[in-house]
Amino acid sequence: MKDDFLTYQAQTTPHPLGIEVASAEGSYIYSTSKKAYLDFVAGVSACSLGHRHPKVISAIQAQLDKYLHVMVYGEYAQKPAIEFSKLIAKNSNIPSAKTYLVNSGTEAIEGALKLARRYTGRQEIIAAKNAYHGNTMGSLSLMSFEERKKPFLPLIPQVNFINFNQEKELQKITKNTAAVILETIQGGAGFILPEKNYLAAVKKRCQEMGTLLILDEIQPGFGRTGKLFAYQHSTIIPDILVIGKGMAGGLPAGAFVASAEIMDSLSDNPKMGHITTFGGNAVIASAALATLKEIASSNIISQTIEKEKFVRKRLVHRHIKEVRGKGLMLALIVSSEEIANQLILEAQKEGLILFWLLFEKRAVRITPPLTITEEELEKGIGIILKILDTID
Repeated sequence: MKDDFLTYQAQTTPHPLGIEVASAEGSYIYSTSKKAYLDFVAGVSACSLGHRHPKVISAIQAQLDKYLHVMVYGEYAQKPAIEFSKLIAKNSNIPSAKTYLVNSGTEAIEGALKLARRYTGRQEIIAAKNAYHGNTMGSLSLMSFEERKKPFLPLIPQVNFINFNQEKELQKITKNTAAVILETIQGGAGFILPEKNYLAAVKKRCQEMGTLLILDEIQPGFGRTGKLFAYQHSTIIPDILVIGKGMAGGLPAGAFVASAEIMDSLSDNPKMGHITTFGGNAVIASAALATLKEIASSNIISQTIEKEKFVRKRLVHRHIKEVRGKGLMLALIVSSEEIANQLILEAQKEGLILFWLLFEKRAVRITPPLTITEEELEKGIGIILKILDTID
């Protein structure tokens, strides 16, 4: 199986981890050799409720008996997509919220950029240095790492950058700026939290300039930080909210959300200002609805903060310099890139899945399913500490 994987399927790196997956359930992935792996990554924050959550599986199965795909997005009324959008409107705090459903987070970013330019009539986009919003051409344009962008130039023009958490740079936002786009928590940079008043200062400057604020909640969203959306730890509301990853129980999904006034500008002049064939697919929307219902109506979100405390209390070691992040969006910052690599690779041998972050090379990702138990956390932490003890 691994040989065929390397021969016939395109890879993203020269040396993929290559676990041969047979099944997954709850907090575990099982290989074809029947080895169990405790999952501290959750598909890079995608499997919010763990693998094959019963309510998600039930919702998918029920929809399979009705229909799959019937028409391109936005033409037919389909109950799963409607009910999901209604629940987002109820829980997002965005006035008269409308949701545009797409297939991934990066597509949602593309739609959000187009919406901001269409609504404001402006072209400049301001992003944060060290941000990651995806890898399509528009999303890649929002990245400040020139060495990663250079092979794909030219990208979209009039994208400028500010440093995250530096209020003095907000003067760069002017009446020429269509939108400022920020990750609510900077992911690839090392799970950097906004400082106490930073998001409020950005929002204030945007309002003064008539600029839209786009918040990328693709990774922090759906309860991962102890709120349904991470911006709800502050007092601000984004003009455009972008979501994905943990949205649909492990199925591919994304969306961008805005007020009716803003969103409706995308439907005319020209018509079909953004279009997608499979966005809002009924099976995926059913999974998303079941996921959102379970997260919003249970004690999963409040437990996330308690689990963060549990992890922070136990993850103490001479090689761990810092634990960054919030809730179950955490990153160990270890002494060096070499130690991070060794920890991740040795953990896999020990039956624990850890992973890297994109830009911060000393970081080790800990983003398990929100449903993980304290016993499972204790087991995984024990493996981490055992490995670190062997490193000089």
